[in-house]
Amino acid sequence: MPSPLDDLVRLLALERIEENVFRGQSQDLGWGQVFGGQVLGQALSAAAQTVPADRHVHSLHAYFLRPGDVTRPVLYNVDRIRDGTSFTTRRVVAIQNGRPIFNLSSSFQIDEAGLEHQDVMPAAPPPESLSTEQERLLKHVDRLPKGMRERTKAERPFELRAADDAEGDPGAPQKRAATRLVWVKATGQLPDDPALHRYLFTYASDFSFVTTSLLPHGVSWLTPGMQVASIDHVIWFHQQFRCDEWLLYAMESPAAHGARGLVRGRVFTRDGRLVATVAQEGLIRQRPPRVG
Repeated sequence: MPSPLDDLVRLLALERIEENVFRGQSQDLGWGQVFGGQVLGQALSAAAQTVPADRHVHSLHAYFLRPGDVTRPVLYNVDRIRDGTSFTTRRVVAIQNGRPIFNLSSSFQIDEAGLEHQDVMPAAPPPESLSTEQERLLKHVDRLPKGMRERTKAERPFELRAADDAEGDPGAPQKRAATRLVWVKATGQLPDDPALHRYLFTYASDFSFVTTSLLPHGVSWLTPGMQVASIDHVIWFHQQFRCDEWLLYAMESPAAHGARGLVRGRVFTRDGRLVATVAQEGLIRQRPPRVG
């Protein structure tokens, strides 16, 4: 029987309809709309399938334009903007019901030697010593939206383990610093395909990310009146890595203003290599309570 990770790999593989047009199925995670990581991963997959295998994505910049409908597939139109000597650029527009819901620009590069430096990996307890996000949420499953309760109990394609003991009840959050350390790993072994590992991480990079900007305010995505959604998403890939080995996702939110929260993330392998940097601005709108 296929595992959830197998299902996710197939979800991101896409169906090629024409040379530059792909179709992806939608995944319902119980949130009522398409998960942002799905369109991120599928759009990068579409772009990568039009690029020679010796060129690897080193950056992507994306905007979420409209909520996605989980009951309908998504079409991805790829624009082959440039094929240079060292770099290749692609633009992807995701469409549902005849309207764009998302666009992505990505750049690919051949492998080159050059100068190197990086940040030091922050100290974190080993993942084996921590409980999983799923175990934490199951303690508070009754607080989750009805559509998410059964899915919270189900097996997942990725395992997340928060390194901070302050990760508690999402329905009763406490004010704390806008930082988060989370270990991330796929739940099964994956093929030796660098492109696959990059768009799988792109999918996972949206988990628990923009909500980091809520931490100083003592609210969560479950707080009545909170509207939380991704606006844009950026990833710079620095080195090769594997999603079926532990990655430390170090997140911080330097600012929130105008109903928007900014979050940055650094991604390290277990041996301390900085392999990616992520940034996102999200909508964190707190609506006033209804009267009467």
